Amino acid sequence: MKFQHLPDGARFEYEGRHYTKISPLVAAEEGGGQRMIPRYAVLRPLAGDWPKQPEHAEGQADMAKVLAAFAEFERTTLRLLAATGDAAPPTLQAELEAAGRVFRNKIKQHS
Repeated sequence: MKFQHLPDGARFEYEGRHYTKISPLVAAEEGGGQRMIPRYAVLRPLAGDWPKQPEHAEGQADMAKVLAAFAEFERTTLRLLAATGDAAPPTLQAELEAAGRVFRNKIKQHS
């Protein structure tokens, strides 16, 4: 589990040392001292099992809802573009469709 998903007070091992999470960025080392824990850190639980991460942690969006909202935005944008007729540059629709593909690919990479 990643550091940002741990609740405050969770105990874990990182690089051979034992810590307790005390804030969104900082952990207290057993025996004294504090350290910022990087987002990429691989952590090992110490005190029993960590709480199960909710299906959608607070602040995280449901991927299906994000994609559905984007699809609605894309349909509306293309409809409005079509309504402009000759006023829009001829390449604008292709550019919007390409931007939509880039967006969906980036979302899939982060899911």
